Amino acid sequence: MTAATDTGTGVEPPLGPVVFAYDGSELAKLAIDEAARQLGPGRDAVVLTVWQPFNVGFVPTVALRLNAAEIADVRRAAQETAADGASLAKAAGFNARGAEIEFGPTWKGIVHVAEEHDASLIVLGSHGRTGLAGGTAGKRRRGSSRRTRAARC
Repeated sequence: MTAATDTGTGVEPPLGPVVFAYDGSELAKLAIDEAARQLGPGRDAVVLTVWQPFNVGFVPTVALRLNAAEIADVRRAAQETAADGASLAKAAGFNARGAEIEFGPTWKGIVHVAEEHDASLIVLGSHGRTGLAGGTAGKRRRGSSRRTRAARC
């Protein structure tokens, strides 16, 4: 994807940030590294963890007992997960900040944040689930891919 050039000035308009849909899984961490390799350093980024009570949807980055019915606990764990992802993104060369949002379904939260920040790219890693819950990963990816104008990888 190439940026359009302003014909009046010959200057490319600034790109919107990269939004990383981050769940703390190893594949989500690898997605940050791969995006850094392909995009190079200096891009702004929002590392997003989407959550819902009773359906956490991410891997807490600290060893803790998590009661998915306790909204404050889930929010705090999501904040820590997003912050850890932002630290990884910073180490990879992005100007990153973490963000969490309570939203369902997950893909709608990703699209909401991407549009809110006028993102130029959404990076989705696997959320690392298996079994029945893992079967919805493709649906989430397709949902977020179809409903935003940001590029996806």
